[in-house]
Amino acid sequence: MDALPKDLPPYAADQPLPALHIDQRRLGNGLTVWVVPRNDGPPKVHFVLAVRGGLADDPAQQPGFSTLLAELLKEGTSARDANTIAQDLQSYGGDLHVDAGLDGITLSASALSVNAAKAITLLSEVALSPAFPPAEIAQGKLRALQALLAAQADPDWQARRALAPLVFPGHPYGYVLPTRASLLGVTAEQLHAEHDRRFRPDEALLVVTGRIDTDTAMRLADAVFGDWSADGKPSVGVGPAPATAPPARMFISRSDSVQSVIRLGRPAVAATSPDYYPLLVTNAILGEGFRSRLNLDLREDKGYTYGAGSVFSAERSGGSLVGYASVRNAVTGAAIGRFLADYAQLGDAPVDAAELAQTRHYLVGRYLLHNQPQAQVASALAGDWLAGLSAQAFTDYVPKVEAVTAAQVQATARTYFAPKDASIVVVGDPGVLGQLQPYGDFTQVSK
Repeated sequence: MDALPKDLPPYAADQPLPALHIDQRRLGNGLTVWVVPRNDGPPKVHFVLAVRGGLADDPAQQPGFSTLLAELLKEGTSARDANTIAQDLQSYGGDLHVDAGLDGITLSASALSVNAAKAITLLSEVALSPAFPPAEIAQGKLRALQALLAAQADPDWQARRALAPLVFPGHPYGYVLPTRASLLGVTAEQLHAEHDRRFRPDEALLVVTGRIDTDTAMRLADAVFGDWSADGKPSVGVGPAPATAPPARMFISRSDSVQSVIRLGRPAVAATSPDYYPLLVTNAILGEGFRSRLNLDLREDKGYTYGAGSVFSAERSGGSLVGYASVRNAVTGAAIGRFLADYAQLGDAPVDAAELAQTRHYLVGRYLLHNQPQAQVASALAGDWLAGLSAQAFTDYVPKVEAVTAAQVQATARTYFAPKDASIVVVGDPGVLGQLQPYGDFTQVSK
């Protein structure tokens, strides 16, 4: 890896994250509460409620259901309609966001500290007593259908949809993108039933950060969530995703495309795996950032693409590794060859000390910068919890990244970036098919 130019100063030391004091409590109904009080920063408070049961828990015939469920939560409660919710948030100096992930749904609310009680009350109403008004359901479906129609014309989305079941064969993680039929079939009764099944205090976490003390945070939490209850035993969560998958080849015909969208994928590890940090660093060397090996090779050296890289995703039940690039038609086959060569090289030879140090520096610096805002701290803690991690994971990140060795990188690359294990999806003009022959038999499908 190239050294810094002579006229630039050396890298400065990373500024550490302020030491987090996380008060971990639990309400009588089983709701876990993590409070991160701060005496400095802006006079704001941030609440994040995470509940288990996300896209992977959707009914088998209705992939993508959770996305619509999450969107409709904030479109009216038993006490306020959507317009009132928006107006109240504005008066609090706050905002509200709801998102659906593979393993859960998160609701995030922020407000000025003087309006903390009002903000958490609104958050609890949205989370616990959504109305799912028929008119809002109809509008939500229409927006989702329009978004789906736009996505279906996108070759990147087509590649994602094709690759997911190859990486997670037979597992819910591979079947989470919506269809027209799955969206049209959503009813108010189903929304209420799925909400009741998933939203239960013993499968939820409330994170509170910002200018608020623990006693006040717990008093507010108990006031609005203390009576929350659920019947029976929890029924959310999916089994472990496969650790390996048979490598497959798929070509999606898109006539007259001027470039080919390439994806290479395979299963990886869950967030709780001991291989998580070595794989995080290994993947970053290969495919994160402008100076990653894939980008330097396919973009800077070969000129095949505007950008190439690799994404490592780790969830509660498993993970994935996905290499990506969009290349000129004429170099489709050559680009796949470079991906596989770069994968193999990472396992064949130890990474040099400078490249490893630069990658660790990049990961640590990005993490420290990203988690300076208190709202992001709350979101990160909630995300860790949904992935099965403890509160300690937040402060463990930096030392565990810095502890990854060159030997671990090489061993990890041999295990998780073996070229023979990669499934490959290409979306492009049929004229490129001849270039793919060296890489196996590609099943051809229309978009």
